[in-house]
Amino acid sequence: MCDRERGWSEVPLDKTWQLIAGSAVAGLALSVAAVAAAGPWDSGQRKAERDSAASWGLTGGADHGDGPGSGDLPQAAPSAPGVLGGIGPGAARAQSAPAAPASAGGLAAVLKPLLADPALGTARTASVVDTATGQVLYESGARDAMTPASTVKIATAAAVLAALGPEHRIRTTVAPGASPGQIVLVGGGDPSLTAKKKSPAGSGGSLVALAADTAQALKAAGTATVTLGYDDSLYAGPARHPIGVNPNIAPVTALAADEGRPDESTSGPVDRAEDPSRDAARAFRTLLAERGIEVTGEPARAKAAASVQPLAVTLSTPIAGLVERMLTNSDNDIAEALARQTALASGRPASFEGAEKAVTERLTALGVDTAGSRFADGSGLNRADRISAGLLTGLLVKAADPQRPELRPVLTGLPVAGFTGTLKARNAGSSPAAGLLRAKTGTLTGVNSLSGTVVDPSGRLLAFAFLTANSPGPEGAEKALDKLAAAVATAS
Repeated sequence: MCDRERGWSEVPLDKTWQLIAGSAVAGLALSVAAVAAAGPWDSGQRKAERDSAASWGLTGGADHGDGPGSGDLPQAAPSAPGVLGGIGPGAARAQSAPAAPASAGGLAAVLKPLLADPALGTARTASVVDTATGQVLYESGARDAMTPASTVKIATAAAVLAALGPEHRIRTTVAPGASPGQIVLVGGGDPSLTAKKKSPAGSGGSLVALAADTAQALKAAGTATVTLGYDDSLYAGPARHPIGVNPNIAPVTALAADEGRPDESTSGPVDRAEDPSRDAARAFRTLLAERGIEVTGEPARAKAAASVQPLAVTLSTPIAGLVERMLTNSDNDIAEALARQTALASGRPASFEGAEKAVTERLTALGVDTAGSRFADGSGLNRADRISAGLLTGLLVKAADPQRPELRPVLTGLPVAGFTGTLKARNAGSSPAAGLLRAKTGTLTGVNSLSGTVVDPSGRLLAFAFLTANSPGPEGAEKALDKLAAAVATAS
């Protein structure tokens, strides 16, 4: 068993996302190149969306003040028309009058025969919802709980953002140990922690910077020789995922550098370290030695002295960035770390079981129907996971709600069809959904799923989810799912 997967003014709420979606269509083709180059977690996506958001307000050369006397300011000068047309298959749509919204009946007529494709297996469920109004446009078995594979990461993302907020950062610290001359590297569960000189995830936890700060603090105190302990006790329960040893996930520990990867890879399957905590401590020992601190003996598990201030601290990528990276690359290690952070924020043990309860509680508090759901892990590698198509679209609608900006990374992290992450090669090229569709993929043997958002011909942002089981093969199932998603993008 393995996982094969590789952004208001006072506008009526039902119109807000139509305006946003229309703007996104016109600008997306120009922004996706930057996103593909930098990755959404490395500011490319956010810069593009900030630029897009700036375009929603008044335009022109006037200063739009809102302080005293601002009513006497001149009106905005008219802006010049766009010089360059949009690029890609959606360009003509963006520059022409919006089409009439697809009716529920019309969408059903298109989706039903596509859902009957035998390549999807013997069980398939579907849900399509208008994110602005919450109107259900199509559903079939939308409340049936299915094995979701990696689409469960949408639930993990929503839960951790609800629990901690998008700006929270996870701490990795070095503190004095309980014995004289000892320091302890204390893991906080940062999945972005790296021993590389340049972080592959942009800003994030750095053992290199932590070693430099630790060495400076020790030298200032007149200490040049230490013993090194490491503490990964923040997490509880088994470190190994129930699937066992698997190249898609490392042991889940509170202290790991570069996801326990022994090579230069930053995503995808690769054999992992058996003990990521020990290896992170060994890497830290080497970094200290390079900075003039002698570490005697082998690093060993230890506890920091009680009630002491850390010598040095390094902070993770913000939760928003971790969520985006997790969704774009379908990163299982980040997913399990975020599920445990949800547990910790909820007062639960940071274990698979504690995370399951915490995620369920957080999603229920968001107001979505979790009946029949189970979040046995955060990544979707566990076949015991259960989630419905209706729950997935419900979470996407919540993430699109202007009143819930803390959930927005659930949308901004989704791969873009034909451009980024696990959708780079799907609905690509001349597909009418290229650049307009963003979705999380899900693949286990016999299980295939796809859930995300798409801009329809009328400019509406629609949320969709398709879950299937018992497919004869992944290639046919993925192509059938892509046809379904493209149909949502083009139905009118």
